[in-house]
Amino acid sequence: MDLGIFSVYIEEGCITCDACEEAAPEVFEVTEDTCFIKSDVRLDGGFDRNDTKSGLKSEVIQTFSDDILDAADGCPVDVIIVVEAQTDEVAPEVSVVEADTEETTAIDTVPSVAVNDGLEAFLTTGDRTLNIFFGSQSGNSEQLASNFAKRAVDYGLEGIVHDMDGFDINQMASMKRVAIVCSTWGEGEMPDNAEALWQAASSDNAPSMGGMAFSVLSLGDTSYELFCQSGKDWDGRLEELGAKRVAPRVDCDVDYEAMAAEWAQEALTMLSAVDDSGNLHEELVDSIREMAEGGAAVADGEDGFVLPDLTSQEMEVQLSVFRYDPHKRTSGIDTWVCSLPGHLTLLESLRAIQRTHDGSLCFTDGAPHDPNTAISVNGRITLPGISRIETLSNGRPGALALRVEPLPGYDVVRDLCVDFGSLVKKREEASLWHVSKTREAIRSDQGTLIGTMSSAQATTLHRMSDRFGPEALHACSDSVAYSQSYLGPSVCLDLWVKRSDPRTSSNRVREIDTLLGGQNAILAETDLAPMARQPLAGREVQSALFGARTKALELNGYNGRHGKHVWWYAWTLKSSGRVNDTVLYRQVLGPLGLLSNLTSGVTARMLTGVVLVLGEQVVHALGSVSVDCVGHFLGDLTLVDVVSGSHPSASTQVRVSILDALDVLVSQGHRKVFVAVVTPNLSQCSRLASH
Repeated sequence: MDLGIFSVYIEEGCITCDACEEAAPEVFEVTEDTCFIKSDVRLDGGFDRNDTKSGLKSEVIQTFSDDILDAADGCPVDVIIVVEAQTDEVAPEVSVVEADTEETTAIDTVPSVAVNDGLEAFLTTGDRTLNIFFGSQSGNSEQLASNFAKRAVDYGLEGIVHDMDGFDINQMASMKRVAIVCSTWGEGEMPDNAEALWQAASSDNAPSMGGMAFSVLSLGDTSYELFCQSGKDWDGRLEELGAKRVAPRVDCDVDYEAMAAEWAQEALTMLSAVDDSGNLHEELVDSIREMAEGGAAVADGEDGFVLPDLTSQEMEVQLSVFRYDPHKRTSGIDTWVCSLPGHLTLLESLRAIQRTHDGSLCFTDGAPHDPNTAISVNGRITLPGISRIETLSNGRPGALALRVEPLPGYDVVRDLCVDFGSLVKKREEASLWHVSKTREAIRSDQGTLIGTMSSAQATTLHRMSDRFGPEALHACSDSVAYSQSYLGPSVCLDLWVKRSDPRTSSNRVREIDTLLGGQNAILAETDLAPMARQPLAGREVQSALFGARTKALELNGYNGRHGKHVWWYAWTLKSSGRVNDTVLYRQVLGPLGLLSNLTSGVTARMLTGVVLVLGEQVVHALGSVSVDCVGHFLGDLTLVDVVSGSHPSASTQVRVSILDALDVLVSQGHRKVFVAVVTPNLSQCSRLASH
C-alpha cells in the first residue's frame, strides 16, 4: 500500500530560517527560538514542536501534504521530520461535542492503554514533563518552584521551572501538566514578572486550556485585604479557559513552608497521575502516593539495615570561578564546563578542578562544616563542603551555571581566599566578653552550685545564636562591603545575644546598649531582608537583628534620620494605611532639608507628584505636559531633573519620550546618564521603570 503523511514534528537544532513557514504557513510557525506546529492542524490541539508526534487532521493531510513535504525537503538543517503511515490507516478524528450547559474536557476521558502495563510502565512512558511557573516579587515563589522541581523526580516527573516573565501564552496552553506558584504584590496585584502573562491569559483572545491539568499555590499576607488574590485569579482563570484542577488551591500566609509542603505532596501526586494526553488516572493516585512516600531507592544490608542510595546522575555544570593574582594585581573569571555527579559537593568539585585542570586555583579547604571555607555561589553565602551540586540547581533545563566568588566584605588574598583580619579587629573593638551578675543558684547532687534559667529563655538564646560561624554571617550583609566602620551583623548579633541573656550584669547591658545605639552598629545596616534569603543566616538571625535594631531605636528615642524615618513611616501607615510622603520627608529632613531640596530634590517631588531625571531635551519631547527642568553637569555625567505635573496623560507621554530623550543625549556625546522615576503611585512607578 502507498504511504501517506501521518504526522510531522521538529527536532532540536532549528535555525529559524523561515523556509518552512514560507512553504506551508498553514502548518508551521517560526518563533524566536525554533519552529512550532500550529494547533489548528493537530489532533491534540497543542502548539509546540510536536515532540509527542501527534497526528495531523485528515483535511490538513489531504490539502497540505505536498507543502509539508516541500518544507521538509527545503529545510537547510533537516530538522523537519515527516511521519508516514499507510494511507488506508487514516488517523481518527477527534470529535468535539458542544453542549449548552456543560463542556467535557480532554482530561476527563477514559484511561489510556498504558495503565494496563502497570505503574512502572505508566511513569516511564510518554512525556512526563511537569511545567512549574512562578510569579515572584521577592524570590520566595521562585525558590519554592525550584524545590518542587527537584521533588518531582520522586513522582516520576521531570520538573521544569518557567519564569512567567516573557512566556508565550500559546506555548503554555499546549502543556498537559502545569503547577503555578504565585505571590501577591501590594493590594492584590500580580508580581512584576507575572503581569504580562496574566494580561495575555485574561484577555478575550486567550487560547483554550482544555487539555491541561493544573494546581495553584498562592503566597500572600493575611494583613492585606486581598489575601492571595493573584493565586486566586490564576486558579479561576485557568478553570474558565477549560483546564482541569486536579488538586485544590492552597493559600499561604507569611509562614508558608508547612502549607506549601502539604500542597506539593498532593499536587505532585495528582499531576503524576496525568498521562501525556492530559487524561487523569484516578486509580493510580494511591499507588503513586505510596511510591513517593517510600523515598529514594534503597539497598539492603546483610544485617537487614536499609541503606539509602545517595548517588545521583551526572549533570552538565558551567563553573565560573573568580580569580585574583596579588602579584600582578589582576582579576578575572575562569570558566569550566564539565559533567559532574549530582551528589558531588561543590568543595569536592573545586578539589577536582585544582587536581586535574589548574593547580594554581586557591580556595580555603577544610571540613564540610568549617565556616572558614564559606564562599559565594550565585550571590548566596554557602558552605561548599555540605552543598551538593544537585541542590544548587534551580530546576531549569540546560547546563547548571554556578558563579563562584569569594566572600564579600573581606580583602581578597588570592582567588577565593579572603583575609578575616577585619572581622577579628571589629570583634576586639566590641569587647565580646560575658560579664555575669550575681544571681540565685541551686546545689547539684555533686555539691556544685549551678545557676538556673527557664527552658524558654534558654531556647530563645540558642536559636538566636544558631549559625554557621561569624565569618559567614558577616558576609551575609549587603552593607559590610561598603562601610569599613560598620561592625557587621555577626558582631551585632553576639552583642544582642549577650544583652538578651538574663545572666548578663546591668553594667554590661548598659555598655552593650551604648554600642548597639551607635552609628557603626545595627543602625548602619541598610536592609535586613537579605538575611532571611541567605541559607547560612535565615529568619532566626534576621528576627534577632530586628530585635536589636528596635531596641537601639527605642533607646535613642527614634532620633536621627534613621529613627525618624521608621517612626513617621509607621505613624503614617498605621493612621491611613498608606505612606504619607509629605509627612515622612518633612519629619526626616526638617525645614532646612526641605529648603535645600526646593528645586531639584524631594520637596519638588512632593509638590508635583512625578519626577523624571533625564536630559534637557525631554522638555521639548513632552509637548503638552507641564514641565520644569533644572540641569547639573558633572564631568561626563549628565544629571537633569525634569519635574512633570499631575496631568492624567503625563505618565504615558513621559514613558513614550524617555527613549527619544536618551537618543538625543547619546548623540551629543553624553555617555553616562542617570535616570530615576519617583511617583506616589507604586504601580505607575513600576510601569515607568520597566520601560
